[in-house]
Amino acid sequence: MSHTIPQNAIVTIPKESLSQLPTAQFDGEICIVDKPELIDEAIKELRNESILGFDTETRPSFKKGHLNKVALIQLSSHKKCFLFRINHIGLVKPLIDLLEDESILKIGLSTHDDFHNLNKLQTIEPKGFIELQNYVKEFRIADNSLARIYGILFKKRVSKGQRLTNWEAENLTPAQQNYAALDAIACIHIYEYLAAGNFLPEESEFLTIPSEIENKE
Repeated sequence: MSHTIPQNAIVTIPKESLSQLPTAQFDGEICIVDKPELIDEAIKELRNESILGFDTETRPSFKKGHLNKVALIQLSSHKKCFLFRINHIGLVKPLIDLLEDESILKIGLSTHDDFHNLNKLQTIEPKGFIELQNYVKEFRIADNSLARIYGILFKKRVSKGQRLTNWEAENLTPAQQNYAALDAIACIHIYEYLAAGNFLPEESEFLTIPSEIENKE
């Protein structure tokens, strides 16, 4: 039974609460696509899925005004994540075609930024995407980051420890691979959990009223 909650009530997880959650893990299969001969089979497998999680990674730049090109595209099913090392194989047509295929549902977060950067390599018109930053607003979730949204829903913490590592390295470490794969599959988990009606904002321990946040600061 739902309770009436104030119209301005929002769901947001405090930083200290997030830091205390157990760490989430990727427990599926990871497939690195770093050679041209691996592309077609990877795309074929992905096209057999009804929903995909999406993300990208870019080598961080520590020079003011300099931005590196996107190095990695992650596309994950429920059980397997493909890591396309586009700094090795390029932004190839079969991959672009998949990203532009409106018949395949793809879930991402901050996808506008992802495609802004990908379009510096080649023009892509993404179709079939659901942007989680918009979608979660329907459930009064005010937080925009994947880590915070995941923490609210699943009481687990998506570690961001690998975010600023070298995504152009000759070989990706197991930690990098798991980080990248988790970011992609987490998008599926978030969307499906919310779409199934499993989250009721009025019952969340992180429901708060903005004035209460101000009073705590």
